[in-house]
Amino acid sequence: MAADQRVEHENEDEQGYAYVETVVIGAGQQGCGVAGALQERGREALVLERGEIGQAWAHERWDSLLIGSGNQSVRFPGSDYDGDDPYGCPSGPELARVLRRYAAERNLRVRQHTAVRKVECLPDASEHADERFRTHLPSGGVVGSRNLVAAVGGYAAPRTPALAADVDPTVHQLHSRDYRNPGALPDGAVLVVGAGISGQQIADELAASGRRTFLSVGRHRAWPRRYRGRGIQEWLQALPPLHEEFGAAGGDGGPVLPGLPVTAVNDRTGDLNVGVLAARGVTLVGSVRAADGGTLLLKDNVVATATESARSFRRAVDLIDTVLRERGFAAPEENPAPAVPLDGVSDFGETLDLARHGITTLVWCTGFGPDYGILPRHILDADGAPVRTKGALGALPGLYYAGLPYGDSLASVGIAANVANGRFIARLIDVDHALRAGAPVPLVTA
Repeated sequence: MAADQRVEHENEDEQGYAYVETVVIGAGQQGCGVAGALQERGREALVLERGEIGQAWAHERWDSLLIGSGNQSVRFPGSDYDGDDPYGCPSGPELARVLRRYAAERNLRVRQHTAVRKVECLPDASEHADERFRTHLPSGGVVGSRNLVAAVGGYAAPRTPALAADVDPTVHQLHSRDYRNPGALPDGAVLVVGAGISGQQIADELAASGRRTFLSVGRHRAWPRRYRGRGIQEWLQALPPLHEEFGAAGGDGGPVLPGLPVTAVNDRTGDLNVGVLAARGVTLVGSVRAADGGTLLLKDNVVATATESARSFRRAVDLIDTVLRERGFAAPEENPAPAVPLDGVSDFGETLDLARHGITTLVWCTGFGPDYGILPRHILDADGAPVRTKGALGALPGLYYAGLPYGDSLASVGIAANVANGRFIARLIDVDHALRAGAPVPLVTA
């Protein structure tokens, strides 16, 4: 992206100031999706990226990560997947390569290795003002813009529980963001904390490598990889009710189950769930509630957690059956239907002695949180999350967010959602331009 950097620096004045209609912060799939959608409408945008395009996918996830939404979800405005394995699961680096190719082919203006120091919102900017935001860079440069799109998503800051500080310091600890592969860990058994997508995939990889592996379970959802002759991604595309279920932050009508369902498995065949992991020799232990040196205090909830996950798995199967029956669609019967195997699942107890079990490493798969510290405090809530009027709309005119959940749905954070998110934002920016210019064009277009 050296050419993009040259263009921008040539537009800077002697004080290091440049102007662009829209600044997009973050060159992941959401940021590039917004830039691509704006380009479709002939609108100008500059994307600022602290690392490389697709930074998190390429450099901040484990080597064997598989993306459960499948190859066909890796699409961007004006660019759909055109390979021969639409329901295969790409790796993180593969997704990053596709994203970089898209940015290059579209000639998107991206400044890589350009962190944002802070964003200034000009308080007295009128509805006609060209400049409503100033984005300050560590170099001292400033980029003024009428619009600002924060596309850093909700998965920027690793979350590790405070109790990690109470673990014996001789135990090696790391977050899933910093985990790469089994060979990079010290010798000995490993405890993986968290049973979401990252926790289960990492535990599966560790066990397959011959490591003695423990998995501390937490509430999660699981779905079958295939059912009735089709991949789950195919059913998601064909059956809208299933897609709504996938995107819902809740689970099976009971207590809310957080996160996206676990669907991708490291060997790219079969299902991955806590029952499968138990059958592969992974020792399931309860949720960690406290630490006292070399002893972890646990909830005695392994069976209850696995049973709850199995219910969410069964709901997905039942929902496919119901929709097929109601619509009169023909699909091969599958008997018995897939399920989470619970035969090998048993409660562990309320304590885990790390030394006695030879555990030398803890991998915290406890998720990520938002990091919007570059934005002014008055447009964030008490938890530091963006204040929004609705969906992608920020608390100020011209301020937008791409890649955050809407209401009780997680659908908008998915990879493919960058297309709809980007085009929604681009349409509003285009409307703003048309109104300001007094252009005699329709304000609402597809």
